[in-house]
Amino acid sequence: MYIPKYFKVTDVEEIKGFIQGNSFGTLVTTKKGRPIATHLPFGFREKDDDWYITGHMAYGNPQWRTFETCEEALVMFQGPHAYVSSSWYSSENVPTWNYQSVHLYGKASILPREELVEDLKRMLEKYEGHREKPVLWETLSPKLLESELKGIVGFKIKVEEAQAAYKLSQNRNEMDYANIIEQLQNEENPQSRQVAERMKKKS
Repeated sequence: MYIPKYFKVTDVEEIKGFIQGNSFGTLVTTKKGRPIATHLPFGFREKDDDWYITGHMAYGNPQWRTFETCEEALVMFQGPHAYVSSSWYSSENVPTWNYQSVHLYGKASILPREELVEDLKRMLEKYEGHREKPVLWETLSPKLLESELKGIVGFKIKVEEAQAAYKLSQNRNEMDYANIIEQLQNEENPQSRQVAERMKKKS
């Protein structure tokens, strides 16, 4: 990913938090030189100093069969993004786009059944645990779970490289930066307002 110096993020805790807060991403591998992509919710795990991205996909999805032959997988995570009009600047320039994105590279491998089950339990707890009537592993019938397990393939990716870009107008002067936040807050698009809130934290 091309990242100008203004927008490069190297803070490890910031990157980990972003991944976990924007966990629906895109997995890219290749088959005979052609990219294949699947959009999935991902889990994030740490063991010692290593990072792992976990997930599962339908057994009928051919992408998991590329894991053995594909030397490197790419997982992309994206946060809110917004159009930035150059009419908001104090001097003439061109419009642009603000966004946050993290790319992770590593080797993908299939999860054994036991690890897949543990990963599914954690995912259900994350997204259901706070609900009034949570759907958790323990609340589902063994018959249903066994049937569903047959239809999916779990995987993990040991992260070998992380790249993070937060393009949030850091290259603008203070007056322009403040005006961009104000203008984004007035946009109808909720993602624009989310970008404004993110920029406030950096100002």
